[in-house]
Amino acid sequence: MTAGARPPAALLFDWDNTLVDNWEVIREATNATLEAFGMATWSLAETRRYVARSARDGFPKLFGARWQEAEALFYERFAEKHLTGLTPIADAEDMLRTACGQGLWLAVVSNKRGDLLRAEAAHLGWQGLFRQVIGATDAAEDKPGVAPVDLALAGSGIVRGPGVWFVGDGAVDMECARNAGCTAVLFDEPSELRSERAAHYNPEYVISSHSELIALVRGT
Repeated sequence: MTAGARPPAALLFDWDNTLVDNWEVIREATNATLEAFGMATWSLAETRRYVARSARDGFPKLFGARWQEAEALFYERFAEKHLTGLTPIADAEDMLRTACGQGLWLAVVSNKRGDLLRAEAAHLGWQGLFRQVIGATDAAEDKPGVAPVDLALAGSGIVRGPGVWFVGDGAVDMECARNAGCTAVLFDEPSELRSERAAHYNPEYVISSHSELIALVRGT
């Protein structure tokens, strides 16, 4: 943390690829849907690149007038395996328990459907760590809109602003942080593209592990 910077009052987290890895199951459900509509399937890299916005925002562009049919098929396939394919990212649980112990307001803001998201948090035994777990369709709009951020902060007495850190791995997360006036924290594994992404997203902080995040929170 830079000199004079204030620690956060709240940490809002993206879910997939920030706290957990569930991408193989997402890819399988996406490809089953694409195949059913006679479309080319995606690699894992393509899935991670294209699946960022919620289904209600992204599917109409991909499937047109039949997007609700496609959405139903996707979620049917995804629900079959999403718990068994769920893997926490290294040190995520330790970080969450440490931050919770420090009295920070912790919440999830994801574009995964809310009921499935909360089932995953419960499956991992994490539901007690979060004050709010907000997913797609829980608010009037999904990320990058600010409505889910407001819902995630409901009951906290904390207003949107720099004291709220939004931690995520993608463009939609950084856009949401900017829209809400929050501090953007990019969670990004070291790679040759990391500096390019950081320059494009322009976050306040870039971290590659959850141990780095807790050090930032502590100001160490």
